[in-house]
Amino acid sequence: MPFDNVRQWLLSARETIGAAAVSPEFYLQLGLILLCALAAWASRALFRARFDVSSMAMGWPGRLRRFMRALVGSAPIAVFAVLVSLLGILIRGTALGGSAWLLLAAAQLALTWLAIRLVTSAIRDPLLVSLVSLLAWCVALLGILGQLQSVSAALDSVAIVLGGLRLSPLLVIKLVVLMGLALWASKLLSQFLESRITRSSDLTPSMQVLLIKLTHVVLMVLAVVLVLSAVGINLSALAIFSGAVGVGLGLGLQKIVSNFVSGVILLVDKSVKPGDLVSVGDSTGRISAMNTRYVSIAAGDGRAILIPNEDLVTQKVVNWTYSDTNALVKVRFGATYDADPRHVCQLAVSVAAATEQVSDSNSPVCLLTEFGDNGMLFALSFWIADPSGMDATRSAVMAALWAAFRRESIRMPYPMREVRMAAPLPADVATGGPR
Repeated sequence: MPFDNVRQWLLSARETIGAAAVSPEFYLQLGLILLCALAAWASRALFRARFDVSSMAMGWPGRLRRFMRALVGSAPIAVFAVLVSLLGILIRGTALGGSAWLLLAAAQLALTWLAIRLVTSAIRDPLLVSLVSLLAWCVALLGILGQLQSVSAALDSVAIVLGGLRLSPLLVIKLVVLMGLALWASKLLSQFLESRITRSSDLTPSMQVLLIKLTHVVLMVLAVVLVLSAVGINLSALAIFSGAVGVGLGLGLQKIVSNFVSGVILLVDKSVKPGDLVSVGDSTGRISAMNTRYVSIAAGDGRAILIPNEDLVTQKVVNWTYSDTNALVKVRFGATYDADPRHVCQLAVSVAAATEQVSDSNSPVCLLTEFGDNGMLFALSFWIADPSGMDATRSAVMAALWAAFRRESIRMPYPMREVRMAAPLPADVATGGPR
């Protein structure tokens, strides 16, 4: 449609619509539309009774729950669109007459409304919701007036050629819209699959994380490839451009790529997994999440320590729960020489065994390790089932050991110094007087 004839086209469209509005076919189609609206309104109670979104989407991600709620809530709109479309096709194919333009227009408006509700259900930005709604209503209006092809041809008439790629405003609009829809759909599908994978008891935590990451990457790449093919972009035309971009990204994003590859290696070799208690340098805590670039470690004091995946591959990592969740705890203490070392060891073992957090699978052991300057030194060893409670259990055992020593009159050693004079001091020095 030439842009200088817009005024003439609007005038002719007004005359056409005015002539159709006074025909009997118009009122027949309007009555059928009202009947379809009543049938759709009656089906709302049926869908609410048959589909309980709260129980059906329990455990799903929040965005997917909102989409399912919008899908079930928009079921009457879909029923209305289907009924109106079927009646329009039936009227056009019979001798009832007319082109059924009002029925088809109502069906197109209903489908546009349905698409807007479903797409915007997962969008939280009000500006983006308004933009998507405006674009959808404009396309629907052009389709109803029969000018969508003309506008598309006008947008496609202006283009620039880059190598073997022809870029036009129509191609850019199609690419942006379809890419947004494809990435949105892949995000919803990946979240749904993620919820299913995390609830599978047959998969280890590291395998769950690996499958989730692979699912995200595969769905995203598949969405991009399908959209490029749908808009008519030949992937071979982007070979030179993608090669140059790949070299630039490879030089500028070495650390990001290294962390991504290191994350895949950690998931495959299962050296660390979510829930493990690890120590990396001065940082100790449980792994709460394994992401593409880093591993999140909960320190236990409210902090989340983010360690790059590359550091877990190249540095020394202490995994307290790699092969066994039990951990050995050692408590070193002393006693004065007037105590019986055998009695001290028996008392320490009984105190450790009576502590609630100490494991019963291995008996505590107390050894005399050294005769020190101020007393005898001992080492008490015992096992606990949860390494994260190591400090608390050690403190509880030491407090109980102190109480037992007080009860048994066993003294803890402390530094003592004894000064002996080889000869008596003169009288004036002893009294502080002059010599």
